[in-house]
Amino acid sequence: MSRLTEDNLSGINHEGPARNRPLQYLTATSIIGDEVHNLEDEHIGTIINIMIDIITGKIDYYIIEFGGFLGIATKYFAIPFGLLQVDAEKKLFVFNQKKETLELAPGFDMEHWPDTNIHWEKVYDYWSFLG
Repeated sequence: MSRLTEDNLSGINHEGPARNRPLQYLTATSIIGDEVHNLEDEHIGTIINIMIDIITGKIDYYIIEFGGFLGIATKYFAIPFGLLQVDAEKKLFVFNQKKETLELAPGFDMEHWPDTNIHWEKVYDYWSFLG
């Protein structure tokens, strides 16, 4: 029996605190609240939610909160899962886009949560066009 299988069955971690290196698993609660920076290391938002495709069981996109102050003029964006990269050392996510690009992206406010399927098509088209 492998150590990982033994650990999973017993609940005892024999591998020490570095078992998840290189980084492979994160809990949803450890992701929500994480900062998102661009390649220039500018803070461009915070992950406030994770959208899971209930058919495939995979993360489709993150909801990123951007801009505003105390909830005023804050925008929310759906960012496809594959467009964010984890920076394990800095404990944040990296999004290879400039702030200006995000400002022009299709977003929404929390009082007008989009029809998920229609909004997602629009978002996917936008980010595919830039990719």
